[in-house]
Amino acid sequence: MKILHLDNNHPLLIEQLAAAGFENDEDYTSAKEVVEQRIAEYDGIVIRSRFNIDKTFIDAATQLQFIARVGAGLESIDIPYAESKDIQLIAAPEGNKNAVGEHALGMLLSLFNNLNRADREVKAGQWNREGNRGVELDGKIVGLIGYGNMGKSFAKKLKGFNCTTFCYDIKEDVGNKNATQVSLKTFQEMVDVVSLHTPWTPQTNKMVDADFINGFKKPFWLINTARGKSVVTKDLVTALKSGKILGAGLDVLEYEKLSFEHLFSSEMSPEFKELLTMDNVILSPHIAGWTVESKIKLAETIVEKIIDTFK
Repeated sequence: MKILHLDNNHPLLIEQLAAAGFENDEDYTSAKEVVEQRIAEYDGIVIRSRFNIDKTFIDAATQLQFIARVGAGLESIDIPYAESKDIQLIAAPEGNKNAVGEHALGMLLSLFNNLNRADREVKAGQWNREGNRGVELDGKIVGLIGYGNMGKSFAKKLKGFNCTTFCYDIKEDVGNKNATQVSLKTFQEMVDVVSLHTPWTPQTNKMVDADFINGFKKPFWLINTARGKSVVTKDLVTALKSGKILGAGLDVLEYEKLSFEHLFSSEMSPEFKELLTMDNVILSPHIAGWTVESKIKLAETIVEKIIDTFK
């Protein structure tokens, strides 16, 4: 089989596929339209998020047997159309689930203990102990929306903190020893922390809006290591200002480009400018699943799935 690699990944991915007998070509720079002109030569493609795999691209890929995305989600692919063409879709959420779980925990602990703010103040010569008094995770109720690979990883990390963990998911019977599955009503009545672990779908697009936020009985902390477009930034800022949301750790942002490599193509929105000034907000550039170890694990997972399916 002949495979075209469209994003640069860990070298072991190509090395191990070559050792298994696959022919590998690389094109990390050509425009989508240029790739479409030659994609009919290939049986498979490996991509991260460089561009959309849409109907036009799939129609040009007349020999394509699989699309492998080196990442957790498949939202950059026209899934129904690809499946209608009997194209196998491969992702690797197992590869970076541990990294995401650790990042979510790190964000939460930093928010609870004012670590980012305290660091800035001490470096500026301010010794503000009372103003940076923290709160403890012990005894809190942490709620996870979405309980797949990422949610389960975070729940496992929480086991040592003597907190209660709930999960809410559209699928039934996904809870386990690390998290009790509950209804949305119970979730919104009980939790102190909300952490998102959902893919980007029509159901999760703009999911965390004013109505959703106001449905919670208690003020809560928000962690988002999932997809930025699931949170309406304007409504988040309003809730942070009112105290309905106590603090937010955001690894992903509503304004990200599809490739996740760039943030803005135009001027910042007023609400994002305001978000940047808030001490109870921690931001990172979509790196929750982006560790030295996960780069290796993602590549290994993709290789294993391609070989298992096509050898």
